Amino acid sequence: MPMNRPAAAALAAALCLLTAGCGSSSGDDKASDTTTEAAASKTGYPVTLTNCGRTETFKKAPSRVVVMNGASVAEVSALLSLGLKDKIVANQQTYGASEVPGRAAEIKALPTGDIKQNDAFDIPREAMLGLRPDLVLSTTSYGYDEKNGFATRDQLKQVGANSYVSPQGCDQDTSKMTIADSYQLLRDMGKVFGVSDKAEKLIADSEKNIAAVAAKVKNEKKPNVMVLFSNMSMGGNDFSSVVAQGIYNDILAKAGGANAFENASTTSFADLSKEKVAATSIDALVVIGYNDPNPAAYAQKLLKEFPQWPAAKNKTYVTLSDSMYLGPSNDLAVQKIATMLHPAAR
Repeated sequence: MPMNRPAAAALAAALCLLTAGCGSSSGDDKASDTTTEAAASKTGYPVTLTNCGRTETFKKAPSRVVVMNGASVAEVSALLSLGLKDKIVANQQTYGASEVPGRAAEIKALPTGDIKQNDAFDIPREAMLGLRPDLVLSTTSYGYDEKNGFATRDQLKQVGANSYVSPQGCDQDTSKMTIADSYQLLRDMGKVFGVSDKAEKLIADSEKNIAAVAAKVKNEKKPNVMVLFSNMSMGGNDFSSVVAQGIYNDILAKAGGANAFENASTTSFADLSKEKVAATSIDALVVIGYNDPNPAAYAQKLLKEFPQWPAAKNKTYVTLSDSMYLGPSNDLAVQKIATMLHPAAR
């Protein structure tokens, strides 16, 4: 079932942006290199983050948080996993599904601020300032681009609001993203909101779960996996939402798989012809549903379209959503993919 046009357009716009990027990443200019410094006081504040070359100082825990769209649920999921939903006054993120039980419903129940998104599929400047935020979260620096009608980080600072760009989002190029960046997001939010102990517990649990899975599949043959978004078109070819680089590859590796199209592009996504896809031996499919109510139907359609694939002959596929992207639940994606690829290693 195709997703609604606004949702598809929003993700397509964001992912095309990430695919194009803004040049190669540098170690000094990434949110993943965020450094945190907390003054020694009983409250733990002030807390200072260096984020995308900017200094953001928090005198207390934020209480009016606005989460921008970004075709992501990384930021809102991080807040919810840390027990901070009461701090959110407006959330624009949703995948419509989640591997975390109850997470999708929890996100749906959050306030939206009654915002009408602009043509760039996010919160326009005046509406943002009207929300009176004390912290704004954006997946990439795109969310603060004045050319797109958004409030800049300087404009937010002028009204007393801190701002944050998630790991690997400073240059809008997520092709180097890994699971470690999900942990950095949790760690930063833990420090900003004074819940570092909870953040570190979540990180430790995830690391433990992933390590257990990786150990089981360590000596197994790595099947060729095709990862793509369901019912999504972002380019000129039939398959323009196929994953090439990014956190997806780290998740696949931990699960004992390999990206069949890793070499098809140096950016996050490849734009492939039907002929290229047909000529590649695919052992398994990972279909990511973004506000798609039935990604399994899309997966089954692909398997019928390419009966020569080993994946089609064995009906080997899994559908996922938020666990395959930046966020607090990557361990669930690792577990589900490993179970699909290596049933004997459960």
